Amino acid sequence: MRTVTTLLFAAFVSSAQISDQARAVHRRALVLDAHVHAIDREFYHGGDIGQRKTNGQFDLPRAREGGLGGFFLSLYVPEAYYPARLETKQAFRVIDCALEQIRKNHSQLELALTASDVERIHRAGKMAAILDIEGSYDLDGDLGVLRDLYRLGLRSAQLSAHNWPNNYADSCCSPAKSHGLSEHGREVIREMNRLGMVINVSHASDDAISQAIDVSSDPVIATHHGLRSVNNIPRNMPDWLVKKLAAKGGVIGFQIGNEFHNPKEFVYRTSHAGKVFWTPAPNREQEARMTIEQVDKSVAPQIPMEAFNVPEDVRFTVDDWVAVVDKAIQMVGEDHVALGTDFDGGPTPPRGMRDVRDLPMITAAMLRRGYSEERIDKFLGGNVLRVFREVTEKSRH
Repeated sequence: MRTVTTLLFAAFVSSAQISDQARAVHRRALVLDAHVHAIDREFYHGGDIGQRKTNGQFDLPRAREGGLGGFFLSLYVPEAYYPARLETKQAFRVIDCALEQIRKNHSQLELALTASDVERIHRAGKMAAILDIEGSYDLDGDLGVLRDLYRLGLRSAQLSAHNWPNNYADSCCSPAKSHGLSEHGREVIREMNRLGMVINVSHASDDAISQAIDVSSDPVIATHHGLRSVNNIPRNMPDWLVKKLAAKGGVIGFQIGNEFHNPKEFVYRTSHAGKVFWTPAPNREQEARMTIEQVDKSVAPQIPMEAFNVPEDVRFTVDDWVAVVDKAIQMVGEDHVALGTDFDGGPTPPRGMRDVRDLPMITAAMLRRGYSEERIDKFLGGNVLRVFREVTEKSRH
C-alpha cells in the first residue's frame, strides 16, 4: 500500500507538472476516454460511482477533477463466466447495473447513444457515458442478443471474449479457433454496421483485427491498446496493422499503463507476479460447475483491479508515455490516436500520476512536446467522437 507521504508527493508532482496554459487547454477540450472500468466495484461490492472512493482510479468526483467529459463505460464480462456459459446473463446484469448507476447520478452523468448526444451532454455540464461490452456478450455471437443489448443502449462491443477466443473471433492471447473471424464473425460485424455499433478490436488477434477492418463498412476502434514495436507483447498492435486500421479511418486508443508501453516495467511486473498480466486463471473446470453467484464471489476480490506495486524508478514518465503516442502519430497521423486509459482495469500509470484526476498531466506533456491545441483536442476526444459520429449517425435502413 502506498504511504500517505508517497501520495502527497505524487499530488505535488502532478500539480507542479501542469502549467496554467495546460489547465486552460484541458478544461476547454472535450475529453472522451475510450475505455474506463467505471462500475465494476459497484456491481460486485455495491455503492455509487457518484461517491468519492479512497482506492482505485475512478469515480465521478475524481473524473470531474480530471476534466473528463465522457467515457466508454466498460461492461466487463470476465472469463470466469464463460465455462458455465453464464456470459449472456452476466452481460444483461452488468448493463442493468450501468443503467442504474447512470440513473442515480443523472445530475452529472447521462447515457449517450450518438455523437450528438455526447456534445449535448457536454454542453449541459455533464459527463456522457457510452456503453461498451468488454468480453463476450455471447460466445456464439447470437445476433438476437446483440440487438437486444443495442435496444438497451449498447453502442460498442468487443469482438473477442476478452483474452479468450469465442466461437467467431480469436483473441490476442489464446490459441486460434477461427484463424481470425469465422463466417458468422463476419455476419456479426455486418450486423453491428447495420445497427450503428462501434466495433472494438482491443483484445482481438492480429488476424481478427485485420479481417474486421476488411469486412467492416465503418472504421473500427482499438479502445485500449499499445504498439508492439515499443513493447513486443500480443496485447499490442504491430505497425502494419496500425497503418491498416488508420487507412480505413480507424483510431487506436492508448492504455495508460506502463505494462503496455514500458518494457522495463513489463519485465519487472512479469517476474514479480510470476505470470504475464493476461494469463487466464487455471481453475476453469471448477468454474464450469459454479452458479453465477459463486462466480461473482470468486471475481469480487479482484475488483477494483489495482495497479501493480512497481518502484517509482521502474515506471516511466508521462512524457515517456506521450512519446509512444508520438511514435504512432509519426506513423499514421494525428487523426488516428486517442486516449483509452483502462482506469480501474489494473493499469500502472506513469510516474506521478495517481488516477483520473491527473489527466491534465497528459495535456501538459503534449504542450511541452510542442503539440498544437488542435492536435491535443483530437487526441483527448475529437478522434473517437469522429468515429462514433460516423458509426451512430450515418443513414441506415
